This record gives sequence, C-alpha cells and structure tokens, in this order.
Amino acid sequence: MQDFGAAFGEAFRLLVSLDPDLVEIVALSLRVSLGAVLAAAAIGLPIGAALAVARFPGRGVALVALNSLMGLPPVVVGLLVYLALSRAGPLGPLGLLYTPAAMMIAQMILVVPIIAAVSRQTIEDMKEEYEEQLRVLGVGPSGMVATLLWDARFSLLTALLAGFGRAIAEVGAVIIVGGNINHVTRVMTTAIALETSKGDLALALGLGLILLGLAITVNAAVMLLRRTAGHAAFA
Repeated sequence: MQDFGAAFGEAFRLLVSLDPDLVEIVALSLRVSLGAVLAAAAIGLPIGAALAVARFPGRGVALVALNSLMGLPPVVVGLLVYLALSRAGPLGPLGLLYTPAAMMIAQMILVVPIIAAVSRQTIEDMKEEYEEQLRVLGVGPSGMVATLLWDARFSLLTALLAGFGRAIAEVGAVIIVGGNINHVTRVMTTAIALETSKGDLALALGLGLILLGLAITVNAAVMLLRRTAGHAAFA
C-alpha cells in the first residue's frame, strides 16, 4: 500500500502531466456517458412530455412505474443487458458485449427514467400555467408537447445534467457488460475500483479528483441553468 502523501503527490503529477493512461480513461468515460445521456434524452424527453400532456386510463400506474424505475439497481440492469448481449441472448449476434457500446446501453437504461420523470414533472407544471392559452390558440396535444418542450428547455437541461451525473458515476452495470478491459472498456469508476484493490492509489486518486471536479461542475451548471430559467420566466 502506498504512503498517502506520496500517493497524492503522484496523483497530482499524473493530472498535471496529462498522463496518457489517465487521459484515455477519462476520454472513454466522457464518450460513453455523453452518448448514453444523448440517447436517453431522445427517449426520455418525449416520454416525459407525453405523460405530462396526455390523460389516459392507467396513467397513474405508468407514473408509479416510471418513478420506481428511477431506483433501478445498476447491477440488475447490468445483468439484464449482459444476458441480452451474450452469445445466447437475442442481441448476441451484434457482438456488443465487452465494448463501449454495451456500457452505453446500460447507462442509457439507467438514465432514461431519470430524464423522463424530471421532464414529466417540469412540463406538467408548465402545462398547468399555459394550458388555457394553448387551447385558445388551437394547439393540439402533439403541438403542446413540442411547445412545452421548447419553453422548458433550460429546466430540461438540468434533467440531462442529472442524468449525466448518474451515468458518469456508474460502476456496477458497466463493469458487468464492459469487463473493465484495459484500453478498451476501462472507465473512471471501474479503474478506481481496480487500482484501489491493487493498492496502487495514485491513478485511483487522480481519477477520483476528476470525478469530484465533474460532480462540482455539474451541480454548478444545474444551479446556473435554474437561475437562467427563472430569469427567462420573468422576462
């Protein structure tokens, strides 16, 4: 086990010198998580908006299911994706297991309910405020969905940032479907777990500092966007 002081010093050296292994891991982590969030947004935003605008039998059950899915255990998602992508699974012929695409799929499944639930609440609140005006203008349900999604764009960006924070910090699902293969599927969280278990704390600390910085940046961006959304609402 390394001395803590020496480990921190080495971690800062890795950060300052832009160590190639560290940069590679961070770049892959960002690529996988950003891709997962974009895919989740394409699915989750329309679902959230539709649930906010539409009224149909069983809507309450759908909302309960959506809120429950926000608490999906990552290892269960990882196991299900693994079974789907394994050779005996329905998607086995695609050869996606132990690739960044598999990790992206797992993260996307975890993030979709978060984006859908947050966007549903945001748009439903806005709908109550503008519904009468939109009906007077003859805007139908599909037009209402598009209009509310656009008007709530600043608030909805906070949902995407929340999803990104969930994705970038994920370890259980991605290690199952990605395998933590060096130079192939090793991301920040899985590398931290591996390096810590090996007793090599320098790289783990360096990656941990980057993750902490990303968390602070995401939270600051959420606060800024909420303030921007508040100013836009009163403009």
